[in-house]
Amino acid sequence: MYLGLDLGTSGVKALLIDAAQTVVAEGQAPLVVSRPQSGWSEQDPDSWITACEAAIDAVRRAAPQAFAALKGIAVSGQMHGATLLDAQDQPLRPAILWNDGRSVEECRTLEARADFRGIGGNIVMAGFTAPKLEWVRTHEPEVFAKTKKVLLPKDYVGLWLTGRHMSEMSDAAGTLWLDVARRDWSDALLEATGLTRAHMPELVEGSAQAGMLRKELASVWGVGAVIVAGGAGDNAATACGLGITQAGDAFVSLGTSGVLFTTTDRFAANTEAAVHSFCHAVPDTWHQMGVILSAADGLNWLSEVVGQSPQALAALVPEKPEAPSPVTFLPYLSGERTPHNAPQASAGFLGLKREQGLPQLAQSVLEGVAFALADCRDAIEGSGAELKTAWVAGGGSHSKAWLNIIAASTGLTLKVPQSGAQGAALGAARLAMAACGESDVFTTPELMAEITPDPLLSAAYAERIKGFRKAFHALKEVGMG
Repeated sequence: MYLGLDLGTSGVKALLIDAAQTVVAEGQAPLVVSRPQSGWSEQDPDSWITACEAAIDAVRRAAPQAFAALKGIAVSGQMHGATLLDAQDQPLRPAILWNDGRSVEECRTLEARADFRGIGGNIVMAGFTAPKLEWVRTHEPEVFAKTKKVLLPKDYVGLWLTGRHMSEMSDAAGTLWLDVARRDWSDALLEATGLTRAHMPELVEGSAQAGMLRKELASVWGVGAVIVAGGAGDNAATACGLGITQAGDAFVSLGTSGVLFTTTDRFAANTEAAVHSFCHAVPDTWHQMGVILSAADGLNWLSEVVGQSPQALAALVPEKPEAPSPVTFLPYLSGERTPHNAPQASAGFLGLKREQGLPQLAQSVLEGVAFALADCRDAIEGSGAELKTAWVAGGGSHSKAWLNIIAASTGLTLKVPQSGAQGAALGAARLAMAACGESDVFTTPELMAEITPDPLLSAAYAERIKGFRKAFHALKEVGMG
């Protein structure tokens, strides 16, 4: 048996599978995000452990005999979070999360200080880990001085599991301290933020063994010797869950954030378009991503405002829209990454008239996210990649209306998997299998449906996307973009 843990922003999912990758049991537990100031986003690292314990306990209760045969564990996690530990491995402050935008000024400082783009392969963005540490060094020097280890969220869970400070390349690439081409820490980039290798965890490949489950946990859980794999950042883990491990493979994820991901067989950067260029979780493989910060979170926001569930709002939109909404939504509720690198960008509805109501607003939110993903496709293809098809993942992918809108907006043919089990938790479980010596684990799922772009809707969206892009730049000119 193999256990995949997915440490998300809003919750933890535990997935137990057998050697045939059949799902045996699942467990979930919620997480809460703290926003002490506008643009800030934090979590208590120990809440991750509490949530993991709850999710694992649910799996143990559901399948006690199967769980007792556990052989391997891997963790997938939300990327970029800065978890600062003292000499006793205790958190010194709440973790600063991926969607925190406080370090805008520090980004400018670091860009001028070292070759983050050339070595790290990415623009210094407020979401990444390195500028967060520079912010702490500037604004909380007493915390910085006490910091002995800097871990990513999933690696704090790994510390709980193994007692070791370990990470792997796909997540480490999102810190901006990794030499992405060499798959190793960069001394020059660490020095730029006042750190050394001693502050960093050891590195392994995501499919390799990172440690063994602590005897104390093994005793409590009633299991024997259990291998803990390196694991993966959430998007690389999702790719592993979908079998996206060969060059040219791609997927679209509609979670809290939105991602267009494609696998590459070499390191290739496109920092001008804010494309993310990271290591994959499997050896000798890399990937590129276009990332938008508010995907399903846009629908969640509208849900909170109007008091209806996201599912109810999505149901207001025809499964196959015949025309764009008369309203245009800019989905920059938490700023934006690809292609704008604009952490202070703001969202908005354009074209509102008195006769329009909730159905038009709901459709415009789905379309705004789709238009942003079209920007991501253009950015990735500007790097030399050619995308034609993509698998889909994430909670938002259950909306057929949204998938039809995305296909028409991006020009991609979308592939819908037969089972909803594909995703980061399954990818983590597969990495655990690989670390235990299993082969051929990264297979693609059975296909349930293909969604091809509607030509008439694509033509209408092409015109609307032009206005969408002009609106962003107009807002930028007045300080809102």
